[in-house]
Amino acid sequence: MTEQLLNDPTLIFLGLLIPLFPLIGFLINGLFGKYLPKGSSGWIGSGMVLASFICVITLFRSVGAHDLIHIDLFNWIAVSGLDISFGMQIDPLTIVMMLVVTGVGFLIHLYSIGYMHGDDGFNRFFTYMNLFIFFMLLLVMGSNYLVMFIGWEGVGLCSYLLIGFWFKNEAYNDAAQKAFVMNRIGDLGFLLGMFFILFHFGTLEFGGVQKLAAELTPDSGILITITLLLFVGAIGKSAQLPLYTWLPDAMAGPTPVSALIHAATMVTAGIYMVVRSNVLFAMAPTTLTVILFVGVATSLFAAVIGLKQNDIKKYWPTLPFRNSD
Repeated sequence: MTEQLLNDPTLIFLGLLIPLFPLIGFLINGLFGKYLPKGSSGWIGSGMVLASFICVITLFRSVGAHDLIHIDLFNWIAVSGLDISFGMQIDPLTIVMMLVVTGVGFLIHLYSIGYMHGDDGFNRFFTYMNLFIFFMLLLVMGSNYLVMFIGWEGVGLCSYLLIGFWFKNEAYNDAAQKAFVMNRIGDLGFLLGMFFILFHFGTLEFGGVQKLAAELTPDSGILITITLLLFVGAIGKSAQLPLYTWLPDAMAGPTPVSALIHAATMVTAGIYMVVRSNVLFAMAPTTLTVILFVGVATSLFAAVIGLKQNDIKKYWPTLPFRNSD
């Protein structure tokens, strides 16, 4: 069944508010956090994510299984016949991801108020967390691969900042740099995949790519190339073999960071990208076979590591809060 385009101004306005609230929280805490009463940054950051979650719940109740909200904010790139807009699209897949990002994100923000109480970087922590939520929402709400890539890189930046949050510890800085570099390897695959999509299809819009891809020969060379490159990006974000080594060291960050970024949201970005590109992957059985083997190998390898792991959380013996006991 074809998707039905919704042009309800109220729903469009709510869609715009969802990423806007965390961005406002980031700006308030980032610019004025040190002037605000002690502890207020945590409530401001949590409140902004809660406001986004309420907006998502409203959209969830209003958008049907075959409805689509498309928002074109402005024409971003227009040169030599290439027309790329900075836009957002909201459909059932987007809403499911937004429920996870804002719902789980709010609970983790709320928990962080107590966990980070007394830390010198309390304001800075919630500034980074709100920025991460903003970029994660941009990733899942983008109407084309380029907007998705902005969010993709943004969550990578926030991951670097939050893993190395206690930057006075050199080991934590090394862990943050390791995560940043390993993710850039995967991002290169995603970027090359975007270039192939652009050169072959002439557009980066999800809808346009899906329509044109359906006309190609299944398992053709171009489809296999594009999907394998996109999957390399997913491997980096999801910490699969062989780009998994950054994830254990990433536990150097505060525990709420591990819960939000490395358990609930950022590591699912690769899954979302594959599902969003489902037409491309469905027509490339060879790539699906590769995904199967990589996924199984990663699961078995992680299980074997877990059998001998005796540290409940990486770097736990050297965490600042542990040392202060």
